[in-house]
Amino acid sequence: MPKQINKVKPGWQILVVDDEPAVCGAIKMMIEHDGHKVQTASSGKEALALLEQGRFDLVTTDFSMPEMKGDTLAAAIKQRLPNQPVLMISGNALTSQSSGNPLTGVDLVIGKPFLLADLRKAIDKLLPGT
Repeated sequence: MPKQINKVKPGWQILVVDDEPAVCGAIKMMIEHDGHKVQTASSGKEALALLEQGRFDLVTTDFSMPEMKGDTLAAAIKQRLPNQPVLMISGNALTSQSSGNPLTGVDLVIGKPFLLADLRKAIDKLLPGT
């Protein structure tokens, strides 16, 4: 009998960081739809505290957040956890990146608005074996 291959491996632990509750909830819902476990944070400070308490396979972050921008959060994450994959989901980050500003600590950027297929492709790229 041929072995069944699942396109998406369920069960990744993913941290979603976005200061907009509606956006954070929508991203969480999309990721949970594929069987992953999601925790959310509404700020960079909250995200760093959660990373101290537990392990995540992936962190997604917005770029434009008050107090700590997403690229600053990504750099702080990489300083503590150099192998932690970080996905930035933002409309503003693509503009910043194309103007020559490197997004230190960010492994991949997808722009807003995005489709579930875009999010799945990004997760597949950052988490081998999905």
